Amino acid sequence: MKTLFSALALAGMAALGGNAAAAQPVIGALIRNLDDQFLGDYGSNLKKIAAAKGAELKLMDAHGDMATQLDQLNTLLSQGVKYFVVVPVVTEGSDQIAQAIAAKGGGAAFSNTAPTVKALKTGRNFFLASSPESVAGQIQAGIVDDYFKKFPAKLGPGKSINLLMLLGQLGHPAQIYRTQAVLASLQQKGYKVNVLAKDTANWQPEEAQQKMDAWLNAYRGKFNLVLANNDSMALGAVESLVTAKYVDDPARPGVDVDGDGTSLKVPVIGVDATPVALRSMAEKKLYATVLQDAGEQSATAFELAYLMATKGAVGGATVRGYKPLAVAIDEAPANNAAIVGQVYLVPFKAVTQENYKSFTKK
Repeated sequence: MKTLFSALALAGMAALGGNAAAAQPVIGALIRNLDDQFLGDYGSNLKKIAAAKGAELKLMDAHGDMATQLDQLNTLLSQGVKYFVVVPVVTEGSDQIAQAIAAKGGGAAFSNTAPTVKALKTGRNFFLASSPESVAGQIQAGIVDDYFKKFPAKLGPGKSINLLMLLGQLGHPAQIYRTQAVLASLQQKGYKVNVLAKDTANWQPEEAQQKMDAWLNAYRGKFNLVLANNDSMALGAVESLVTAKYVDDPARPGVDVDGDGTSLKVPVIGVDATPVALRSMAEKKLYATVLQDAGEQSATAFELAYLMATKGAVGGATVRGYKPLAVAIDEAPANNAAIVGQVYLVPFKAVTQENYKSFTKK
């Protein structure tokens, strides 16, 4: 009898252990392209958070292809995964993603690439955890304004800015809103903005470097500012300028001769505040950037998915100190009053020569 009871006890413990293992939260993560510096940092942070929470993370890289992302989603759904962090390849793809997840009774926190209003309206377990892209453009404009106030001699006649602009993937919400906001904000600040050239470099440094090489041939000596929708492209532009010796002193290419915060002839400003961008600022190459917080975006999105996986719903919870949006803003999809309570906004921050060291991880 004692042997029988021992066997039954062991069987019960094994069953409990099996249930505990089965109860481990499983979070799917569908990421647009982990080769992108910002998204690479985003994915790395997801892994750290999942490990700390004791959750299983199934991280998928779509490599910029929407069809691949949908295939990856279907694979995870077939494995029983119900709750997701999603950085869609394109905004329009969020509709199909949300519908497929909802059909399995699950939910998702969209992030970085904004989903459509329709995707968020799929159900109360669909969220946006991101940053308002227009604000990044407004902050870029503020950095530009501060620069030219300090160095007015670098302006063209009539307070003119002669601009070269590197755009992200065309049609991407970040490309649209950051571009519109920085140009509108500079005009509101009283600058005459002449866009000498603008083109997409698809977020990539290599493409940006090629564009800048061509623009240098056409506009050398005619521009006084380079803006990029992200740091990767800004750094591609920096590399082009350094290689072409478009610097304060070609004999001393890393020296900021005129004391304006960059050794380049013109300031180059990006968005993201990636570690490599901060190193470039320390080297007096990249002039400034805007923090899009990969750590906070990924952590907020993961926490929303984790709450759904462990509690079944989020229910308006404050997540990492962020409350759901209470009032609609001008930027889609958060301009729709019906879904503002499903939107969690992580703020952008200016990163300048004065404060960049505070954003550098020790």
